[in-house]
Amino acid sequence: MRTFLGLHHQTLAPASAITIGNFDGVHRGHQAMLALLRNEAANRGVTSCVLTFEPHPRDYFAKLLHKPELAPARVGTVRDKLMDLADNQVEQTVILPFGAQLANQEPEEFVQNVLVQALGARYVLVGDDFRFGKNRAGDYQLLDAMGRQLGFDVARMNSYEVHGVRVSSSEVRKALQEGRMQDAAKLLGRPYAVSGHVLHGRKLGRQLGASGSSATDGFRTLNLHFKHWKPAASGIFVVQVHGLADRPLPGVANMGVRPSLDSNDVNGGRVLLETHCLEWPTWLGQEGGYGKTIRVELLEKLHDELKYPDLQALTQGISKDIEAAKAWFSAHR
Repeated sequence: MRTFLGLHHQTLAPASAITIGNFDGVHRGHQAMLALLRNEAANRGVTSCVLTFEPHPRDYFAKLLHKPELAPARVGTVRDKLMDLADNQVEQTVILPFGAQLANQEPEEFVQNVLVQALGARYVLVGDDFRFGKNRAGDYQLLDAMGRQLGFDVARMNSYEVHGVRVSSSEVRKALQEGRMQDAAKLLGRPYAVSGHVLHGRKLGRQLGASGSSATDGFRTLNLHFKHWKPAASGIFVVQVHGLADRPLPGVANMGVRPSLDSNDVNGGRVLLETHCLEWPTWLGQEGGYGKTIRVELLEKLHDELKYPDLQALTQGISKDIEAAKAWFSAHR
């Protein structure tokens, strides 16, 4: 899949079948839409194209209004979104930076300048609640009328349901925020996961020193930066780690800001997914995880993040979480 930031690239496909949206999580509704898009693109002999935005438009307006509570929790990072779109065989993804210029663009300008001139629209597929342009003034009827005028087809896809529940990013966020990981997996069509490069952290875990730990020393962790301040999932989770061995490795992970640690530490209060593997491949060595790209699947939530009074209490808490994760894997073999 080719990915472009903005529209000013000479290698953009000259003609495309396009779908538009934020695609946070790339859930089963998105997947059904992308399958239809691929089919329509193939029938027309054009490129399948996803047009998406960063930041999320609601992030932009929340910041503009100084109301962070209006920003939606984020299911996945931009990296996760692009990987999921590539897995769904999208040929081209265009990320438009969402700011004042795009927010104030009239719907007709958006269709003419973005869809037709920049992306060579031959077919445009949208959801049943699609709105666009300044003040969300554009809708399906306007898009369809302009398609007739400018020479591209327009289609609308109805809601996708699983067991009577409309599949949407909002429903995925709700399931993750409530710790309902199995429900989130049903909506996504796969276990919820976070991917990225393993980063160096404070290296506190190896100093906590748990006897009997399956890591080389202490509670060594694989740290991934979740590059959004408001993740939909947070807390302590039973996880599986892909990318370190020829099979997924069991583990336990903390997703959040680590309230027991100083916010001025090396991680700077960032949202991290810190994963301790219950089984560590000896051939990797103590430092073998750094720089590797891994995917961590969050299978079961154990509890919310806790603030421990001291490192001894933190050590005891981590030990209990490790035992709980081992018990979960024993029960789900």
